[in-house]
Amino acid sequence: MAVPWLQVVDVMLNLAELARTVRKRPARAAPAEEQLATSSGGLGHLEARLAGVVVAALKEAFDRDTRRLELEREQLEAERERAERVLRLELARQAGEREIGRLRLAAGVAVASWIGTLIFAARLDAAATGARVAIGVGWALLLAALGAAFVAQSRVAATLDRADEMSPREAGAGVAGALAPWLVLAGLAVVGVAVLL
Repeated sequence: MAVPWLQVVDVMLNLAELARTVRKRPARAAPAEEQLATSSGGLGHLEARLAGVVVAALKEAFDRDTRRLELEREQLEAERERAERVLRLELARQAGEREIGRLRLAAGVAVASWIGTLIFAARLDAAATGARVAIGVGWALLLAALGAAFVAQSRVAATLDRADEMSPREAGAGVAGALAPWLVLAGLAVVGVAVLL
């Protein structure tokens, strides 16, 4: 019987290879990627590269989404600021229009009161000098109220013209606007005293 020498040599080489791999085995366990790469040979390297490409694509997609979300957040912030500015301007415009309406009413009352006192002036031909002086002071106060109302209206209108920098509190008429109704009241009081004299 013939001994299959080729098979015996093959078994000896396999045993030598096995002994060499047992001696070279590292003390720590190989990472999962290395085990996958060594177990599947060339296919593991391809899978590792493919996994790296997928991870890079996912990272790029997440970065793109992050940038898009930041851009949307900035757009929303700009839109909110624009809406707040429009609201602030609208409130200032409404406050200015209310103030102008109030001043027009004060001017109308001053004019109507002055015209009304002309009726009493006709009756005061034979009246005492004190009554005539009182009616003159009343007319002066009513005309001062009319002037103050006009000055305040022009101030409010000028403030409304530069409405971009204005706040609703700035739409006020100032001192002249505050004085106009009081001057009307004082003028009517003085005219009332003149009528009673």
